[in-house]
Amino acid sequence: MMSLINKYYLRDPERAEARNLIIAAQFTGIDVLEIGCGSAGLTWQYAGIAQRVFGIDPSFPDLREAKSSQPASITNVSLAQAIGEALPLPSNTFDISVFSSSL
Repeated sequence: MMSLINKYYLRDPERAEARNLIIAAQFTGIDVLEIGCGSAGLTWQYAGIAQRVFGIDPSFPDLREAKSSQPASITNVSLAQAIGEALPLPSNTFDISVFSSSL
């Protein structure tokens, strides 16, 4: 089975999406909601600089894959099965929301 990180890089081999997103969003020290995190290929690339990341996705298999690929050094990420229209969180919980490649 191909690792999730490698699968993500097949879609974006130059890592341009993550690099540009990190520059634009300035993730350092903020709380991030990632809607449609899928198998978390993008999540693991910026999670190390964010304060906290909460990733949601409707696909349980993708979330299971994401959880199994979580780098041991990344401890600030929580993943849950949910959709953006019905967040399992109170309002004003996050500084920024990311919605990338989810359509």
